[in-house]
Amino acid sequence: MRITRVLSVALLMTGLAAGPATADSSPSASPSGDSSAPTQAGTSFRTATELDQGRQATASGSTGDYLYWSFAADAGQRPTVKATVKLPDTHAGETWQLDVYDGLRRRQACQYGASTRTAAQDATSLDLACTLRTVRAWSETWANDPLPGTYYVRLTVVDLQSSDLGLPVSTEVRVDSKDIGGSAAVDGSLAQPLTPGIAAKSASDEDSSSSTSTALSSIEPDGGWSSGWWSDRWVWTGVGGVLAALAGIGGYALTRGSGRPRRVPPPGM
Repeated sequence: MRITRVLSVALLMTGLAAGPATADSSPSASPSGDSSAPTQAGTSFRTATELDQGRQATASGSTGDYLYWSFAADAGQRPTVKATVKLPDTHAGETWQLDVYDGLRRRQACQYGASTRTAAQDATSLDLACTLRTVRAWSETWANDPLPGTYYVRLTVVDLQSSDLGLPVSTEVRVDSKDIGGSAAVDGSLAQPLTPGIAAKSASDEDSSSSTSTALSSIEPDGGWSSGWWSDRWVWTGVGGVLAALAGIGGYALTRGSGRPRRVPPPGM
């Protein structure tokens, strides 16, 4: 009996001691959304926050700030940038604008989407969108075609009253791409994608320094950059060649006939 009591007390003490440890080791509740997505934005091209496609970034700021993000887009992709601005409870009418720049900091035109919108006084949020043209693997030097590399997103207000300047706002930005495929393929490719730090890296191949390496951009598409020469156009070209050859053989078999007509005399008569 005494042994049973001793064992019961020992088990009770062990359970009380293990209780807090078990509670401490349990996973804590994570906030909603993707925890690895950025929660702040840059204030210039050089300090733009890197954003992976398919993830939603959030940032808080003030009305009048310039908010910058950067993402990578490869050849054959058609990126779509969407932004949501959550406005304060009390504000006047204001106009927000979403701009997208390529690796050469050239402003890219939106193929479709409302990149500039005006919020009414009673509006609580504002949605902006910009779908770019398909990224090309190669382009002429005089053209303004989107090329593979880093793209910059800038979100800011372009028209507001002075009384609204500095009011707190929160933003959400997301980038998604549609793979267009061989229909947008071109003959040629860039030697290097247009990413920050490529020129600095090539200029300091012999003398690498820590200051130069920190300036390089680490953002790239999932699976790395494409080589630029392969696309599904090669498959369709091969299939088309095979079908053309079969059509030629079939047409010849149908038109050559069974031999010389009966009424045609043989040669020499």
